[in-house]
Parts: sequence; C-alpha cells; structure tokens
Amino acid sequence: MKFPTLYIPHGGGPCFFMEWTMGPADTWDKMAEWLCGLGATVGGRPTALLIISAHWEETEFSVTAAPRPSLLFDYYGFPEHTYRLTYPAAGSVELGVRVKQLLARAGIATRSDGARGFDHGVFIPFKLIYPDADIPIVQLSLKAGLVPSEHIAVGQALEVLRNEGVLIVGSGMSYHNMRGFGSVGATPASDAFDAALTEVVCLPQAGLRNERLGAWTSLPQARVCHPREEHLLPLMVAAGAAGEDSGQRIFSDHVMNVAVSAFQFG
Repeated sequence: MKFPTLYIPHGGGPCFFMEWTMGPADTWDKMAEWLCGLGATVGGRPTALLIISAHWEETEFSVTAAPRPSLLFDYYGFPEHTYRLTYPAAGSVELGVRVKQLLARAGIATRSDGARGFDHGVFIPFKLIYPDADIPIVQLSLKAGLVPSEHIAVGQALEVLRNEGVLIVGSGMSYHNMRGFGSVGATPASDAFDAALTEVVCLPQAGLRNERLGAWTSLPQARVCHPREEHLLPLMVAAGAAGEDSGQRIFSDHVMNVAVSAFQFG
C-alpha cells in the first residue's frame, strides 16, 4: 500500500503527560485525543516511521543512525517526572541508509548521526500515536538556513518510501510564536494565517501548492505566527513527499487562544 504523508502538531513540551497549569487543565485534551486515534487512520501499520521534527537543525540534512536511540529531553521548566518519560522505539539502520541513498540520487548532501537521540518532537506525540513503541523510527533533520524549497525537494526525493511501508511525518506546530500563546490578541492573526495556509495545502495542483508553500511568508500574518520558521518546515517535507496527491486539513483547534492545524496528503 501507499501511505499518506502527515504534518502534525506536537504540543508544548511534555504537555500531554502532565497536569497543565499554564491555562485550563483541558488545554491539550482535544489534540491528545486526536493523536491517540491517528495511527488507525493512515490505512495500515507502517513498517517504519520517518519523522522530521522542528527541533533538529544541522548544516546539512542529517539522519539518525543509532540502532537504539536515546531520548533528548529538550524542554525546560517542566515537572521532574516528565524527564523520566520513556519511548524505547528502535532505530532503523536500513531505512537510514535508504534515505541517504535517495537524497544522494537527488544531489542532496546528507550525513549520518550515530549519537543523536529522538527529541520531544518525536517521542511526545508518538507516545500517543503508537504507544507500544514497536515501530522503528528514523529522524531526519532540518537544514540550517531553513530554505523552504530545499525541504520540499527533500520530500520529493523521499516520496518512493511511501510505497515501501514507511510513514513520513512532519512534526511541528502550524502556529509558533511563543509571545502569542495565551494572548487573546493573537487569535485574529492566527486565524488569518491558518485559513490561508489551509487553502494553500488544499490546492489541487501539487506544483502550485508547493510554489505557494515555498512563498509562505506572503501569507497573511505569516511572520507574526512564525517569527522563525522551524516549526513550519516539516510541512514542506511532507508536502514534497506527497507527489501529486492532494492535501486536506485533518485536525484543527484553538490552543492557548491560537489556531493550530494538522494536514494529510494522500
């Protein structure tokens, strides 16, 4: 079968696994419930996951290569027990090699990282999506400079993996301005950007969609919602890997007064 590609929100730090005190206690409940059901919607069980997280940037695209990656607790100021969470998913050396081969064919330089563990953009949402941690994971970095077209091209080079049992997932947040979270005044800007982004993702012509995503800063309130674009770029990889498949919004909510969405291609 051919798997879809996904762009998902991963929440705020370990938000799904703690008592939330920075707003209503149920702030993240809708997102958590949706993530818990996501695995059942992709059409089958993947043999491996390729995840692009907003929380890993390198000077060139990099691929995890450890057979048993550790966890990187790359969040700060949360309850002590959230630094003892576990997610013992295996890595996949074979998939890592395959990713590097496909990117090399496309003329895209990559390197392997045998020491890198999974950051919270991986293990936090996937503790809900696949709680048994029984599907191997390879993580792919963003590339410094954060050029949208380069990330779309990476996705295009990896599209074939969708026919090889691999589920490609971009993990970020469709809104990511830390000063805006919790501010009632941020809602109109986030709504305007979310509506425009959704319209672009759902364009039926893949070429036009990718062109418009590459020019995402022209969307209404773009830089207000993303002062820095690292949480949006995983969407570019997922869109590139979609090929000619169309996109759709599969989740939306207002979290801490801002619009947050998820998208699926195929």
